[in-house]
Amino acid sequence: MRKILGIGNALVDIIIKLNNDRILDRFALPKGSMQLVDAAAALDIEKECADLKRSMSSGGSAANTIHGLARLVVSTGFIGTVGQDETGRFFQNDMVQAGITPYLSSSQTQTGRAISLVSPDSERTFATYLGAAVELSAEDLPDACFDDFGLLHIEGYLAPLQTLVETAMKKARKKGLQISLDLASYNVVESNLPFLKEMIAAYVDIVFANESEAQAFTGQADPVDSLHEIARICKTAVVKIGEKGSLIQQENEVHSIGISPASCLDTTGAGDLYAAGFLYGMNHELPLDKCGHIGAILAANVIEELGAKISEDRWGKIKQAIEKI
Repeated sequence: MRKILGIGNALVDIIIKLNNDRILDRFALPKGSMQLVDAAAALDIEKECADLKRSMSSGGSAANTIHGLARLVVSTGFIGTVGQDETGRFFQNDMVQAGITPYLSSSQTQTGRAISLVSPDSERTFATYLGAAVELSAEDLPDACFDDFGLLHIEGYLAPLQTLVETAMKKARKKGLQISLDLASYNVVESNLPFLKEMIAAYVDIVFANESEAQAFTGQADPVDSLHEIARICKTAVVKIGEKGSLIQQENEVHSIGISPASCLDTTGAGDLYAAGFLYGMNHELPLDKCGHIGAILAANVIEELGAKISEDRWGKIKQAIEKI
């Protein structure tokens, strides 16, 4: 079984349950989007939400996916940058405790934070202070860190760091790794569209996108049309369509996968954990539809909790469900 390496923004997730969307309006945060904020704005948002229910965990899109894979007993590693602060130490310790090998560079800048604001309808909006995470560079990618891995998973939030992303993909391909990419957010796709299309066509084997990201990437309103267009430039395309499940295509093979029943509390991490389940299935050389079903199981479990991590007491039943598949 292949080892899986992730690369992404090393962020600590602060998940806050909103009573209404007033705070989104006050800070001009479009509902459902990921907006970058500076350190001062992040602090202001946290102060405004001081009395609301919250939780904290290591995060970032790729880190969440890698964490899910590690809980499924896949050997994993993660590349990122953290600050020399308590938050950075929290991130590293959380990785190690999950069994993930951290390849973390260090910075004098504060560790990044992703403030996930969860609306009453379970939609989440991110106000992200990247901090030290954005200082990850191509120089932080020694060739040796790709050794012994079989797949590199990259989050689309890194797309603005084009030299970093292209270098990572080139080094991974040189070492014989497959590459998967999660498009991450529709506004990130819109801002980096030509670059993402070039990288996917040249290097990427597996693309994950939700409906809005797929539309931003292809210009197609119908997710089926988006799926077909993405599949023309990569080996495997996955378009997640919320309550309708997901669509998967590899060459002429197309599958429509339903959701696993769940009582949704917070959609944070649903796409990241779906990717973890899907990659787990592919790592075990399962058929595409079974990969999708495992992804749906993990997504269903994470949306029943606040935050992007699945709690300890759920993993036993998850593994039993996967064994049945």
